[in-house]
Formats: sequence, structure tokens, C-alpha cells
Amino acid sequence: MTTHADAPQNRRARMGGLAWNATNLAGPVTLTLSSPDFDHEDTIPAVHAATRVGGKDLSPALHWSPAPSDTAQLLLVVEDPDAPTPTPFIHCLALLDTSMTQLAQGALDATDPSDGMQILRSSIGSGYFGMAPPKSHGPHRYVFQLFALATPLTTGPRGAALHTAKPREVLTAAGGVLARGRLDGYFGRN
Repeated sequence: MTTHADAPQNRRARMGGLAWNATNLAGPVTLTLSSPDFDHEDTIPAVHAATRVGGKDLSPALHWSPAPSDTAQLLLVVEDPDAPTPTPFIHCLALLDTSMTQLAQGALDATDPSDGMQILRSSIGSGYFGMAPPKSHGPHRYVFQLFALATPLTTGPRGAALHTAKPREVLTAAGGVLARGRLDGYFGRN
């Protein structure tokens, strides 16, 4: 496992802003979320970084244990709590069919989403936005979070369409978490 002692010092202050720590998204940690592309708390390969920093904007493959039988929808959130922004940067936000237990590499591409998936807005655009931490900022933590929701999200705040809603508004509207799982990885640039 790679050590990340040189991670940004402000990391702990922003960890509280993760979807994982939101009261409305609290629930039992009974989903096992993993990736064949990187291990928990290890380095994420550069292919998953943004094209502007030499990557391919390719979302990693993900696997998870089946959701509870009364799950209405799965919510996938990918955040960077080390970003120099007031709240963690959302790299991807998607709703998934409850029958799904995996995503192939690249499945979170907004131009060609996988079946059973609804891609929502991220902090910039929609779909998976590859990692692009500032140079010499130290490795950033990227937190992949999966929530099994008891009630489906069908509209955004005030009845707006979900695909136009701001990501934090979608996260605030979600709730009734039956189970959840998390996978953390690191990526940095010199």
C-alpha cells in the first residue's frame, strides 16, 4: 500500500463536507465497494486522470455487493475533499439501477452511459471528470461512495429536472439510505 504522508494538510478539514458525512446519507456500511484498477487507500492509475494532465478521463471499473432487496435506486458519488474549493469537488454523480453490481472502465462517460444509469451534473459538466489536482499540491484523496436509497430520486429541488440540478442540491434531496459503501484512492502530480 502506498503511503500518503505528503497529502494536503487541509484534507481533514474538508473530509466533513463529503456526502459520506451528510446526515441525510447516513446508513449502515454494508455494501462492499471495490475496483480491479486500484486497492482501497492506494494510488489510482494515471489513465483515470483528466486528459489535460495526461490521463484519458476513463472512469475506473467498480464492483459492489448486492444492495438490500428493498432498495429503490443506487446513488454513486465521486468526490475530492482535497480540492482547493469551499466544498469537496464532485467528479461524478450518477443514479444506478438496483440490479447493477458493477461498472466497466469508462462506463460513467456522459456521452455514452451504460444501460441502467442516469448521469447527473458534477462540479464541472456531467459524467466522470478525471482527476486533475494542482501540481505540487500533494496527492489528493478521491472518495467513491455508493448509497442504496429507499426512495428513488425523480426530480431535483422545487420539481426541477434531475439532470439540470446542481450536484449539492441532489445530494441534499437524497435520503433514506439502507446501505452504503466506500472506496478511497489517491492521485497527485509533481
